[in-house]
Amino acid sequence: MEIEEKIKDRVDVLQRGAFVVDAHFDLTYEVANRRDRGQRQVVAADYLPGFTAGGVDLIVSAIFIHNFFLPEMGLRKALDQVSHLLEEMDETPGLFRICTSPSEARAARKAGELGLLLSLEGADPLQNDLGLLRIFYQLGVRALGLVWSRRNYAADGCSFQSVTEGRKGGLTAFGVQLIEKAEKLGMVVDVSHLNDEGFWDVMEVAQQPVIASHSNCRALAGSMRNLTDAQIEALAKKGGVIGMNAQSALIQDDHSQTGVEQLVDHVDRIVSIAGIQHVGVGFDFCDSFKDFLSMARDLDTRDIIHGHQEFTLFTAALVRRGYSDEDIRMVLGGNFMRVFGRILE
Repeated sequence: MEIEEKIKDRVDVLQRGAFVVDAHFDLTYEVANRRDRGQRQVVAADYLPGFTAGGVDLIVSAIFIHNFFLPEMGLRKALDQVSHLLEEMDETPGLFRICTSPSEARAARKAGELGLLLSLEGADPLQNDLGLLRIFYQLGVRALGLVWSRRNYAADGCSFQSVTEGRKGGLTAFGVQLIEKAEKLGMVVDVSHLNDEGFWDVMEVAQQPVIASHSNCRALAGSMRNLTDAQIEALAKKGGVIGMNAQSALIQDDHSQTGVEQLVDHVDRIVSIAGIQHVGVGFDFCDSFKDFLSMARDLDTRDIIHGHQEFTLFTAALVRRGYSDEDIRMVLGGNFMRVFGRILE
């Protein structure tokens, strides 16, 4: 898809001038997968060119544990992912750095480096040991997704599509303690992948803004992974931000022809409910990842944008919808940086 000449210059200026944040990408997970199989300098070779082409300044890099390794190897695999990323930094100095605050991320950009902010995608590595959260904090982790789409000691996750299951639960006592501990340490709480019961519990327990790093609108795509209008409104009242997910199955129920314009429909809906200050980007790109375990995805889906190198296609769609430059800069990263600044600085 080409960007029209009449808006191309404006899109380029916006992309390079904004502080661009992708609030969810499983980079840490994929780096470890590839390094375990002998590859080195994964970020520099396979991902940094795309980040640079897309003008990306900060990636929230998720630590994700595959079902295959749980429960016994969850902690080990999480620590391995951090270790592999540190090895990558040693191998390619001056290209990217782990950041723990917006000020550090801005310093990285000024130095010509990509910023990475580490996040747990699911508290599974902790099992029921609250003390381990501080260890991950000391390692630089600054965002906590309570669950992936499965149950753990903290809460119940939501499936991408309808499944046969027993009675659902919300936050456990450990989940409540985990949120309280995360906020005390200065970590961002992320509700993407929580079921509805857990979401509403978080709205009661959390004292700080919370984010949905990579979720869309359930009114436009019925997956339980998306947020209802009432949830969007509640999260916005908390001061949080919702990151637009580029997975086709979370954009439209019939997603055979889904594209970037349909993703921007989700932006429009959130803006109509909550305002522009509560929309961001959490593309959750997956098509570039190798399925080393030869296990199928939870559902049939695809990236509707082909990686970060095509980030400007999303920006161009916002321009076509009539959003102002100021509004677009907020969506591209300003909104997430505001929340990160409030909690992490």
